[in-house]
Amino acid sequence: MRHTISELEARRLLGGGPVVLVTTAWRGNYNVMPAVFVTPISFDPPFIGLAVHPARHTHDMITYSEEFALNIPSRQLLHHTQYLGSVSGREFNKFELTKLPIFRARKVDAPLIEGCLGYIECGVEDAYTIGDHTLFVGKVVAAQAEKEAFEETWLLADDDDKPLHYLGLNYYAILGQRLEARVPEAEAPEAEFEEVLEETEEEHERGEEKEPPEGQGEAGTG
Repeated sequence: MRHTISELEARRLLGGGPVVLVTTAWRGNYNVMPAVFVTPISFDPPFIGLAVHPARHTHDMITYSEEFALNIPSRQLLHHTQYLGSVSGREFNKFELTKLPIFRARKVDAPLIEGCLGYIECGVEDAYTIGDHTLFVGKVVAAQAEKEAFEETWLLADDDDKPLHYLGLNYYAILGQRLEARVPEAEAPEAEFEEVLEETEEEHERGEEKEPPEGQGEAGTG
């Protein structure tokens, strides 16, 4: 049965996406904040959009430093991720509080957090006021990922190598399995299309994966 959801809560229907730990540095001070309002917005040049509320300490850190880093945690940092969103970097040094180990980034001054599965370093190209948030447009200047976790896509082979996803409130999740979508040739008749769908279902049940046909490596080609 469907039920009504308030307009302000509608964003949670888009929940389930990966959470990132945004690290920043300015004049010798480091900060980290969890965020889910983050998305790729351009292939080439590689731009990533990060929306931050002006009241957040991270907002000032990014504004002054004009750079940031995205750290993609696994479930091993579940409780750290929730806690880092409950305290302010204006009042506390979050790295001292959590004792999270860090290491030097390749291109930016913001530190990277040990134990994450992926890292994206960005320089700020532009910033826009969107509603009650600022959308920082970051250009990717460096990126790296753990081989056991990511190879062109997230592999999802081991639960400890799966990115942490945020559902809302204090609830998180990890993806269950990787599914392969297959599309028949454009000229295939309807009967052949049904046959392909049946074969695909059987392969998924057996846990098989095939290389995607040329030109179908990315969704949303239109």
